[in-house]
Formats: sequence, C-alpha cells, structure tokens
Amino acid sequence: MPAGNLHVTLAFLGSVPRRRVPELRHLAQHAAAACAREEPLALRFERLEFWPRQQILCALAAEETAAAGRLAAALKDAAAAAGFIPDLKPFHAHVTVARKVTHAPRLAPLRELVWRFDGFALIDSRTEPAGPVYSVVDSYSLVKSEKAHE
Repeated sequence: MPAGNLHVTLAFLGSVPRRRVPELRHLAQHAAAACAREEPLALRFERLEFWPRQQILCALAAEETAAAGRLAAALKDAAAAAGFIPDLKPFHAHVTVARKVTHAPRLAPLRELVWRFDGFALIDSRTEPAGPVYSVVDSYSLVKSEKAHE
C-alpha cells in the first residue's frame, strides 16, 4: 500500500449519492464536537494478521481506546439514524498494509507502533485499475484546545 493510502476506517458507508454528502459533513462535524477531548487519541498497533476472505494483510491495534470506539460508534449511529447504511460490524482498529494477498504469508513480528491522531476525515474512495484512490472531502478536529497543533 502506498504510504498516502494508510488509514484507519472509523465508519464505512459504501456508495453515497453526492447530494447527501452535505448531510455526512454535518453528521461528522456533530460527532467530532461530541467526542472532542483535551488530548489527541492514540492507537497502539502490535501485530500483523492475514484476512483470507478479504485477501489483505493488516496491522491490528492491541486494543482500541474507549475514545476511538466511542467516535466510531457515534459516526455509525448517526449515519444509520440519517438513513445511510454503515457497516455495523464492531469497530476493530486495523490498517491494511497489503491487498490481493492470496496465501497466508509467514508473519514477522511487528515492532509496536503508536498512531496518534487529533482529527479524522470524510473520505471519498474510488477503485481504479491501479488500486484504491482516496480523496479528503472534509476534515474534523477532535482536540478542544491548541494542543492539536503542538
């Protein structure tokens, strides 16, 4: 995966008509305000795992912070209440590091990695012949103070 494509999905909605994007912006803004904190959030990734059905290799978080889980739930709940169809599987923070992996690789230990974040983004995802292309539609701060930029 190109470094610019690495991300943690908080809520997956699938295809959304363009005319409904302003609603998503509003929902995301509301969720960001409701989940804002004094400090950035952090996820600790400590192992690799192969998911054969999805044919991906991903880094898994050791455990989600309660704050990240609340944010994911707030986004999914708001989207579902507004008539969108989010993927309702429980949030499990992961980062896809390789796609189209057809056989289980021998997995080397992953050096622990802490991913700190002070916001999230609404992303437009398109599948191109070369792979997925992600574009930021809008972004939202999760930190109440100036600490977001320190």
